[in-house]
Amino acid sequence: MAGERRYEGKAKVMLTTESADRLWMRFKDDATALDGKKRASITGKGALNTRITALLLGLVSAGGVPTHLRAQVDETTLEVDALEMMGIEVVLRNVLAGSLARRLGRPEGQVLPFPVVEFYLKDDALGDPMLAEDHVVALGLASVAEIAEIRRLTHRVNEILEDALVAHGITLVDFKLEFGRRNGQIVLGDEISPDTCRLWDTKTGEKMDKDRFRRDLGGLEEAYQEVLARLERS
Repeated sequence: MAGERRYEGKAKVMLTTESADRLWMRFKDDATALDGKKRASITGKGALNTRITALLLGLVSAGGVPTHLRAQVDETTLEVDALEMMGIEVVLRNVLAGSLARRLGRPEGQVLPFPVVEFYLKDDALGDPMLAEDHVVALGLASVAEIAEIRRLTHRVNEILEDALVAHGITLVDFKLEFGRRNGQIVLGDEISPDTCRLWDTKTGEKMDKDRFRRDLGGLEEAYQEVLARLERS
């Protein structure tokens, strides 16, 4: 039956459709941080992330990266392919920030000499622990060949997003992706939004992403609105 809940995360709900191979991905206004310990509801956040994700997934798809996006259904819902999700989170870092800066004891803002790719187990109860590539293979989450394809696609996403965002005065600091399988093919799933990316204003360094919520900076909705407004400019 269409509309049944398949999965609910911190910021989205996955719902069944009349087609067994399609789902509705509905974005919520909920904001969470610190592994869900910090929570709030921010009016309009779901609609902003829906539109931003539709735009950015459209960009990477046009650039040759297979994605699960099919169409935007309404202001908070996207129709997507049902994927066999792989249970890993893939993080690419262009600039030292967030947990990497804390782990290394260095200040944020240093541009890395090359994009750094990291893998994490998608498990909220364990705090999404970091994995070596050997762990990914040993746990049966992905094969060596699939890891190579994930790395290739992640770097391609980075190239596309960096080019698009820098044209709008936004620095792509880092981002998180999730992949799944569709008929044996590795496909980009989930979302690309200020919830899953660190975005800084190129001129001022102002944060335009979920760090505004994590760090009690305020103005999260306004920052997301500004990201969308810049992306929609011709």
